[in-house]
Amino acid sequence: MKSQIKSIFACVVVSGLLAGCSTSAISTHSNALDHSGTKRSEIHSEERGSRKYQRPKSDHVSLRGDQSKAFLAAGQEHFTNQNFGLAEKNFRKAVEVRSDNASAWLGLAASLDQLGRFEFSDRAYKQLVQLKSNNARVLNNMGYSHLLRGDYQKARSLLNRAQQLDPQLEEVQGNIHLLEKTIRS
Repeated sequence: MKSQIKSIFACVVVSGLLAGCSTSAISTHSNALDHSGTKRSEIHSEERGSRKYQRPKSDHVSLRGDQSKAFLAAGQEHFTNQNFGLAEKNFRKAVEVRSDNASAWLGLAASLDQLGRFEFSDRAYKQLVQLKSNNARVLNNMGYSHLLRGDYQKARSLLNRAQQLDPQLEEVQGNIHLLEKTIRS
């Protein structure tokens, strides 16, 4: 009986790990891992080298001489190639090495959103908000995350706050447009 339970548990763990390696796109992030306003159906028709999947740029955190820089770069590369499971793994290692790396937290949250693991992305956003309290890019990503979940009221609130902080941020405008379009349909 105990061996059967151990076997079942091992199968569940292995299948969970394999599920995290998915490369199918749920949505898209543009530079700095901002969620853009591209619809899911449009994403599948985009080419991998399109502008929508640029590598996120490092925030103002100095990463000289620490190992998290390599993990961050690997996470960005995997994210660019839509390998969100591997991106998540590398961003997670980057924040484990250096918990004040805002770019790694943003990458981790965005990767988790892409994988549909919203409970975990919320945890990453919580850490990110502690580092960058009122940041338009962070609020934009959080708003898009709630848009993906179907929580349109929370998405609107977050996107409106992001727009107030940075009215010129194109990603916010695109996500507000997507939200309106989604609500109308």
